[in-house]
Amino acid sequence: MLTILGFVMIATFLVLIMMKKMSPIAALVLIPALFCVFVGQGAKLGDYVLEGVGNLAPTAAMLMFAIVYFGVMIDVGLFDPIVRGILRFCKADPLRIVVGTAALAAIVSLDGDGSTTFMITVSAMYPLYKRLGMSLVVMTGVAATANGVMNTLPWGGPTARAATALKLDAADIFVPMIPALAVGLVFVFVLAYVLGRRERKRLGYLSLDEAVEVESEEQVLVGAGGCDSEPRKSVGGTGTGTGTGAGTGTNVGPGADSADGEGFQGLDPNRATLRPKLYWFNAGLTLVLLTAMITELLPIPVLFLMGAALALTVNYPNMAEQKARIAAHADNVLNVAGMVFAAAVFTGVLTGTGMVEHMADWLVGAIPEGMGPHMAVVTGILSLPLTYFMSNDGFYFGVLPVLAEAGAAHGVSPLEIARASLVGQALHMSSPLVPAVYVLVGMAKVEFGDHTRFTVKWAALTSLVVLAAGIAFGII
Repeated sequence: MLTILGFVMIATFLVLIMMKKMSPIAALVLIPALFCVFVGQGAKLGDYVLEGVGNLAPTAAMLMFAIVYFGVMIDVGLFDPIVRGILRFCKADPLRIVVGTAALAAIVSLDGDGSTTFMITVSAMYPLYKRLGMSLVVMTGVAATANGVMNTLPWGGPTARAATALKLDAADIFVPMIPALAVGLVFVFVLAYVLGRRERKRLGYLSLDEAVEVESEEQVLVGAGGCDSEPRKSVGGTGTGTGTGAGTGTNVGPGADSADGEGFQGLDPNRATLRPKLYWFNAGLTLVLLTAMITELLPIPVLFLMGAALALTVNYPNMAEQKARIAAHADNVLNVAGMVFAAAVFTGVLTGTGMVEHMADWLVGAIPEGMGPHMAVVTGILSLPLTYFMSNDGFYFGVLPVLAEAGAAHGVSPLEIARASLVGQALHMSSPLVPAVYVLVGMAKVEFGDHTRFTVKWAALTSLVVLAAGIAFGII
C-alpha cells in the first residue's frame, strides 16, 4: 500500500507542477501533507517535517550564503573576463550561444557545486538569451545536464557516497568510468549543437543591435514539437516576457540589459558595484574558498557564511552598500531557501512514512531472477528513476547496498555496481529534490514545470548514453 501511495504522491506532484496547477513550493508542502494524513500518520506529520527540515537545514544555509557570496563576486566583476570570453565566442549566433552554455557549465562544474555552476552560467548567458529572444529552457536544460555529468567527480558527492556505502575507494570507482563519462559529456555538446541549430533556424542570424526580445508571458519550448511560433517584436528595448535585469546584480547578475534599450550590454563595464582594485583579492578569496571546500577543511555552509561576510566587508565597507548588496540578492535567497525547506516536507514524509523504503524494496524485488548476472546494468537503469525521485543519500545509502548484495550473490563485483550507480546523475540534477535546480530556474526566470517537461527527456537520454558507453567499454 505504501509503495503505491509513494508512486502516486510523486506522480501527483509532477503532474500538478508541470500543468502549472500549483507552484512548486505549495505542491512540495501540501501534497505530502495530504498523503501523510491519508496513510493514517497525520499525527506524526510535525515530526516528519522537522526531521526533514533538520536534515536539509545545512543545505539551505549553504545555498543562502553561496548565493550572497557569488552574487557579490558577480557584482564586483570577478567573472567579467570569463563572461567576456564566452560572449566573444558566442557573438549573436544562437548555435554558438547554446554550445557556449554547455561549455561554461561544464567548466564551472569542476568545483563540484551545482549552485555555483548555475549562478555563474545564468549570470553570464541570461542577457544573450533574453536579448536574442532565445528559449530560456534550452539554457537551463543544457546547463543542468552538463552539470549532472560533471557531478560524478569524486568531490561532487555521488562517487563519494557510493564509495562510503560499499566501502570502496572512490578512485577505483571514478577513474575507470572516465571514458564513459567523457562520452556522456560529448553527447551533451552534441545535444547543445542540435538545440542550437533549432534556435538558429527559428531566429536566424542576428547582430546584437538587430536582436529583439520575446514579448510573451510563456517560455518558448524548443524541441517540444518542432519549431515554435516566431517571436514577437517588442516596442523599445526593455522587454517584458522573461524577467528583469536592471544592471545591479539583482536576479540575473549585473548588466543583464541596458534599461534604456540602447543596444545590448551583456555586462555593464561602468556599473557602480565594480571593484577592479580588489580583483586579485576576490580571486584569491574564491580560490581559497573552493580549495577549502574540496579538502573539506570546514563544513561547506560555514565556509560560505564566512566567505560571504568577508567579501561584503572588504568590498563594501560602507554599511549602506552592504545592505544594498544583500537586498539585491534577497529575492534569490528567499526563493531558494523557501524551496529547500518546502522540499524538506516532501522528503520528510517520504522517508518518515516508510514510502521510500517500500518503493525501493518493491523495485529491487521486481527484478527477475534471471537478471542477477546483469545486476550492474540493472543498477544503471534503476539509477535514473531512483535518483530522480530520491535524494542521493537515500539512493546511495539505502538502495545501493541492497543492489550490491543482490549482485554479489550472482558474482557481480561491487565496483561494477558502484560505477553503474553514477549513470543517473545527468537526470538527477533536474530532480525536484535537488536544491540547486531551484537556483537555476529561479535566476533564469523559468517555471520549474517548463524546465522539467523540456529537460527530463534529454537528461534521461544522456544517462542512457553513459550507460551504453560503460557497457561498450567493459566498465559496467
